Amino acid sequence: MARQLTFDLPARTALGREEFFVSPANATAVAMIENWANWPSHKLALIGPSGAGKTHLAHVWAELSGAVIVPARSLPTLDIPTLARGNIVIEDAPVIAGNPQAEVALFHLHNMALAEGHSLLMTAHIAPSRWGLVLPDLKSRVEGTSAVIVESPDDQLLSAVLMKLFTDRQLSPTPDTIPYLVRHIDRSFDMARRVVAALDDAALEKGREINRNLAAEVVGGLIG
Repeated sequence: MARQLTFDLPARTALGREEFFVSPANATAVAMIENWANWPSHKLALIGPSGAGKTHLAHVWAELSGAVIVPARSLPTLDIPTLARGNIVIEDAPVIAGNPQAEVALFHLHNMALAEGHSLLMTAHIAPSRWGLVLPDLKSRVEGTSAVIVESPDDQLLSAVLMKLFTDRQLSPTPDTIPYLVRHIDRSFDMARRVVAALDDAALEKGREINRNLAAEVVGGLIG
């Protein structure tokens, strides 16, 4: 059966708390984000593999706390004293390892923000002890930061995320599609995004509904 809409609708990426699904894979991380006012030393490292939902949780915390989100690699170009006047998220913090200007910038941002009673959230794919920081004072402060892990999605969470991704694109897969995808794709949000985008494209190109058969073709093409 052909899709009634034959033009490409833009995907709406939803990053609010109401769109973040809680499962055993991320429940501890969600609890820490929601209890941010009680973080030890007003700072937290959010650790997890690529596509585990760290950026989404960072946006949830920014919404809760009024924090500004900045990519770590941009730190040398930023006005650190101004940035330190509020809560801050540093995304992909380990990328600054070995960059003297960026490490010094994070060191000063860390000290200034916390001295003013603000909070700092840093996201990373590995534990702080493995970031490879060179600046000793920054290294000691980062390694003294409490950390919480966002695990790869379990079946329940992956199913919910796939449904969210389809909904963002205004797509309605048949009931057997998501269970098939959960069993056959890599257990990551990155792969979930890729396969939903590929299904959207394939359905438009071939004039077919999104069902288990189309999913099998698309997954085979992505993995093969």
